[in-house]
Amino acid sequence: MRLWLSESERRPDPEPVRADARKALLAGTIAWAIALGFALGFADPLREAGLGWFATAAAIGVGLGVVGLVVVQARRRRDRAPAADG
Repeated sequence: MRLWLSESERRPDPEPVRADARKALLAGTIAWAIALGFALGFADPLREAGLGWFATAAAIGVGLGVVGLVVVQARRRRDRAPAADG
């Protein structure tokens, strides 16, 4: 086995895979929203167990997910918009 190849022996780098980040962000945001619902529903037992912070963490997760969705959607719109000739 050779650990080094000359530049002429190398294969070209593959093209990057296009992924839809909206699906991943949406799934994560929904999961955090479900966790927030459970945390609010079981707020007293969580507080007694010393896990009262979980509702706050879930709310932050939902907020960051929404911000991520807005950013990704804005990028998609910007990338699809025709360039303005100036």
